[in-house]
Amino acid sequence: MASRSNSSDVTELSPGGRLSDLAYTRILETLFERKIPAGAFVSQNDLVQLLGIPVAPLRDALKVLETEGVVTIHPRSGIQFVKPGLELTRSTYQYRGIIERAAVAIYAETAQDSELAEVERRHRQALADLESEGLTDRVRQEMEDLEVLLHNGIIASLNNPLIDRSYKRMHNYLKLVRLDRKLTVPLAQRSLREHMEIILACKARDPEKAVAALSAHFTAALQRHMGMF
Repeated sequence: MASRSNSSDVTELSPGGRLSDLAYTRILETLFERKIPAGAFVSQNDLVQLLGIPVAPLRDALKVLETEGVVTIHPRSGIQFVKPGLELTRSTYQYRGIIERAAVAIYAETAQDSELAEVERRHRQALADLESEGLTDRVRQEMEDLEVLLHNGIIASLNNPLIDRSYKRMHNYLKLVRLDRKLTVPLAQRSLREHMEIILACKARDPEKAVAALSAHFTAALQRHMGMF
């Protein structure tokens, strides 16, 4: 494996930060960028060379990732990365549903009008761009940004740092299960329209309708990930 950078460069890349935090981030980025295939079995030395991270902070990061279920450490053998399957997909959406159903009811009552207007505007623009451009790289990136914008906004309405942290880590699982997602224009449009139902319910200040729209969105998204439609 090619080295990403020399270990001496690490401090420059993470001023004031812990090297284990940088290692954690780089491992996930490398996985999401498919430089390490899901399900791969690699040695610790391979990771040192690939990431440009010293052994000690790399080990600390791997221990955290093991507790989160992203890797399995086999002593004196190597590190195995999780390969997403149906069970991980179901578990991820179950977790999201439990947390976000409670959050969206609060979001519907407390979100600023200006915030909801901007989220709606960007979704409508994305739908128009899908219609005119198709799934260009720019449109794909905007869809990713809108996913974060809406759902993180919903979670933020709880104003709970513990949930914020756990949700951010759950998002790593979501990115994993999406690695092999086959996205088409009709599926992208369907997802954005489901978002719009949530947004419009929140604009109407209707918590029950917002919860119903969110639940319908997650049910449909889970079915899409499982290839049911």
